[in-house]
Amino acid sequence: MEPFVLATDRVRLSVPTAADVDRIAEVCADPAVARWTTVPSPYTRDDAVGFVETFVAGGWAQEKDFTWAVRAPGDVDGPVLAMVGMSREGAPGVQPAGELGFWCAPDARGRGLTTEASRLVVDWAVDPEGLGLGVVRWRANVGNWASRRVAWKLGFRYEGLLRRFGAQRGVLQDSWVASYVPGDPRDPSEPWPAEAPAA
Repeated sequence: MEPFVLATDRVRLSVPTAADVDRIAEVCADPAVARWTTVPSPYTRDDAVGFVETFVAGGWAQEKDFTWAVRAPGDVDGPVLAMVGMSREGAPGVQPAGELGFWCAPDARGRGLTTEASRLVVDWAVDPEGLGLGVVRWRANVGNWASRRVAWKLGFRYEGLLRRFGAQRGVLQDSWVASYVPGDPRDPSEPWPAEAPAA
């Protein structure tokens, strides 16, 4: 599948390219990105090159991992503000499932851009003209309230906590999991957890 652009009046999503390597390396060196994602730590420019040239390009070519850089709206690609990806899995003859993942640059946080971009990607992924996914899952290490809030805003239903479920640099971490099924409301389906820290 050839990469394509998704856009609204607030964001432009396009495939990361070699021109984004330095910015990706800068953002992925942020302590919060390292803490909550599976990116290498410490993160180097070579890691960013490998991400763009191998993971991103290979994911699109194999139609398995679809990754977009989130940018300001417009007809020209600006600096990377966030990254959103959708993985697809499933055996032949079985409706596929997907998993949503994302990170946001420190200077772009708190503006709703990751939520806006993720909504675009989920809409495309569950559309029969897109990937036709039967379910989209989200997971995050326990304590990643910013990520959980994005999934909550998009209508993902919290399924629970799985102990030592997600691997992060060789260590199994407790994970929150949630899911979105086509036809679910696209707004929060449950109250925001009372135990969440104040924003």
